[in-house]
Amino acid sequence: MTNLHARLRLLMVEDSEDDARLLYSELLQTAKDIVYARVDTSEAMRTALNDADWDIVISDHSLPRFSSLEALRVLKECGKDIPFIIYSGEVSEHVAVAAMYSGAQDSIHKGNIARLLPAIERELHGAAMRRAKEQADGEVHKLAFYDGLTGLPNRNLYCNHVGRKLAQPGAHTAVVFVLDIDRFLRINNCFGHKVGDALLRQVAQRLQDSVPDEGMVARLGSDEFAVFLGTVSDDERAGDAAEQIRQAFAKPFAEGMLEFYLSVSIGIAACTRDGEEVAELLINAETAMFKAKSLGGNAHQFYTREMSAVAGKQLVLEGALRHAVERGELVLEYQPSLNVLTGAVNGVEALVRWRHPEAGMLQPDAFIPLANESGLITEIGKWVLHEACRQAKAWHDAGHVGLGIAVNVSAVQFWQPGLVQAVADALAASAIDPQCLELEITESVLMRDVDATIATLNALKQMRVKISVDDFGTGYSSLSYLKRFPIDILKIDKSFSCDVMRDAETAAIVQAVGGLGRSLGLVTVAEGVETAEQLEFFHQERYDRVQGFLFSPPRPAAVIGAMLDARATGAPLLRANAQNDRASPNHVGQIRTKEFVRGAA
Repeated sequence: MTNLHARLRLLMVEDSEDDARLLYSELLQTAKDIVYARVDTSEAMRTALNDADWDIVISDHSLPRFSSLEALRVLKECGKDIPFIIYSGEVSEHVAVAAMYSGAQDSIHKGNIARLLPAIERELHGAAMRRAKEQADGEVHKLAFYDGLTGLPNRNLYCNHVGRKLAQPGAHTAVVFVLDIDRFLRINNCFGHKVGDALLRQVAQRLQDSVPDEGMVARLGSDEFAVFLGTVSDDERAGDAAEQIRQAFAKPFAEGMLEFYLSVSIGIAACTRDGEEVAELLINAETAMFKAKSLGGNAHQFYTREMSAVAGKQLVLEGALRHAVERGELVLEYQPSLNVLTGAVNGVEALVRWRHPEAGMLQPDAFIPLANESGLITEIGKWVLHEACRQAKAWHDAGHVGLGIAVNVSAVQFWQPGLVQAVADALAASAIDPQCLELEITESVLMRDVDATIATLNALKQMRVKISVDDFGTGYSSLSYLKRFPIDILKIDKSFSCDVMRDAETAAIVQAVGGLGRSLGLVTVAEGVETAEQLEFFHQERYDRVQGFLFSPPRPAAVIGAMLDARATGAPLLRANAQNDRASPNHVGQIRTKEFVRGAA
């Protein structure tokens, strides 16, 4: 016979020490090692079961102060799955059957060791199989209801738990939070998923520490979490709870030698008011969370029904936008950029519009943010590049050689690996002189990852395209960094043009940027010029180009073509005496807007 067990842990219910020693000796012939204890009262058995783990219980039936049936009851009360065999010389068939119905595995006449040994082996194997099944069931349950990375409940368990809570009386005081870590994707992209996963585990712990014991924290997926609070009296208390969570992120997260400052956006949905089912509450809390993110993040927002209406419109709009390119609904308009001294049109900026079949002509701010968020900006950006280059080549062929064409590149486009190839494809397809293409990149994009930015800009410069920093002055660039970037043009943001004549600090900034551009050998451009006074100021500050509604709003290609033909030789924007007068912005020359508009008509 094979060994019963590498190490058999045997609990004997026996009042005779001699009988216990005899059984031990007989079993030792087939087992390598046996650890046993003998008990003869319910108290002693209960203590033995609580203090140690046992592989099997072998019990005499009739003891002076105990019995096998009582022992079986004690075993069931302790809740442990341990095989129980009655081994006695005084067991009636009636008692044996009753014991089997109560949970005993077998009843064997004392001294029949030949039958006892295979019974022990059989029951040990059965117990092992049951434990393996329980372990497997536990793993399946864990996979089904817990997050493998953080150990938190997952969406399934969260929904089950919250669903039960919402069905109980008093559920109207419950609130659901949905939380998302702001800009967490950057960490995975820059430092890898190993660091990102370690931070998510820390985030999970901080959330648990910030939520009361009666609450629940779950990971919904990626960097999104959910919190359930069952007893929140009003919105003020819910807001306080959200702020407590947000403040838990104030201290930095450390991973190895790295330190990270994370923030969180929180959406809040209240039971009954914002929904009665857990799925509805989660959707609405998530909608509120996205609203918080759209406002800059690191804040909480309560759900309102207006948010769902807006979100629904956005989904419909996104669906239509997916087909806008293939249906030919996107169009470009162009705004000219003029030489301050000569009035010649140096170039035009391509601005995309969407001719929506129902809503009419939509401006970029109505759909470009959605395109960035949905990833559609990649396809739209390629179309804009190709169409702008094609139109520029047509103007060049019509005699306007050297006319520049400026194309905006969004942050999402810039950081996608296909940008350089998309530019190369547009240049090749149009056969345009690469030096006539200007790519406009915002100041904040430049500063996101300086080394990676320089690498991308260098790759673009190798194709001889020009790089323009758009909306300069609204970001957070360090002037010491600017000289590291291979840029050609600085375009000051239109907000400065608007305030330059009424705010001394704005005027000082404009003067400083102009001087900076000249010292770095860059072309300086003022956007948003709308008055003759603003034009005179930029003329005095020796800006190279101006652009704005004073000269022309964005126009279709045909109108711009006529304008280019009319101004082929240029026309001074200022009177001769104004060009020579740089002493004071109070001496404003007269702009020849009538001639320009007439040429544009």
